[in-house]
Amino acid sequence: MSQNVKIVLCGPPQSGKSCLREGLKSAISKIPGAPYCYVITACPDGEGSWYQATVNHDPKRAAECKEAYKGQFSPEFVKRVADSVKNCTLPLTLVDIGGIPDKKNEMICTAATHAILLSSDSCKFQEWRDFCYQVGLTIVAEIWSDYHGNSDSVQKDENALLIGSVHHLERGESVADRPMIQALARHLVETLGNL
Repeated sequence: MSQNVKIVLCGPPQSGKSCLREGLKSAISKIPGAPYCYVITACPDGEGSWYQATVNHDPKRAAECKEAYKGQFSPEFVKRVADSVKNCTLPLTLVDIGGIPDKKNEMICTAATHAILLSSDSCKFQEWRDFCYQVGLTIVAEIWSDYHGNSDSVQKDENALLIGSVHHLERGESVADRPMIQALARHLVETLGNL
């Protein structure tokens, strides 16, 4: 994998980005030879990378901690996270941003390289494509988050863009073995490894 691949998880609120993030991190960790997948939580919603594991063991405690850690999308927060993205030198980083394609998220994503779009509303994909174009991110996957579905769909288009759906991204459930998440993990390791 080339140095400093920084992939932003983009999409509207309540699409399951944090669940996807944890499932993807776990799936990548099981691929032989894959780099460590570092996570930067770039939204002050109280759901750091610790959150999913805490929900799995103690949902009540997770909710209490989330409320305690919840902060504001202040200029100081944006600068701190943007600096973290810029200064991260690990081979593979996932950046989990907030669900609004605004100037704050643009600042955070300036030093990132790629994007995964995840949306539970197919009408929202274009605004996130526009956001990625504006910031200069190469989109590697577009995934419909089908909360009420019971299966995934996976395909690649002629530009090697992974497209399809992932079903029922729910906090507290392990999603690393979902077909879309497995395919996305392989796609990132194989495709981005050739950059």
